[in-house]
Amino acid sequence: MNPFVAYEDFWRRGLDFRGRSSRAEYWWVVLINLVLALLFNLGERVSPAVGIVAIVYVLAALVPNIALGVRRLHDSDHRGYWLFLLLVPIVGPLALLFFQVLPSTAGPNRYGLPSKPRNALGS
Repeated sequence: MNPFVAYEDFWRRGLDFRGRSSRAEYWWVVLINLVLALLFNLGERVSPAVGIVAIVYVLAALVPNIALGVRRLHDSDHRGYWLFLLLVPIVGPLALLFFQVLPSTAGPNRYGLPSKPRNALGS
């Protein structure tokens, strides 16, 4: 999957907690968000106003990030409630990381068909 398509889908499906998201879709968005966080951090050293932009971005992306995490769990046939593992110090995030790197369930599972990769033209 193209990283820019994955990021576009991240925003397009930002309120969609149903269905599935592939490993590629999930990890491209994680990588892009990490790069943005680094850029915001560097930019904040130049201008404090960048910090405000960063806060706005984090708040705007909060629900889409949760939705993407739930869909990624669905892709490996796990309930979205496993996302609450993030609240358990140290062990929780590590366990969730394990779930996030699991391969997709082949074929349909209880959350539907695998997500279809689309190209940059929207098909």
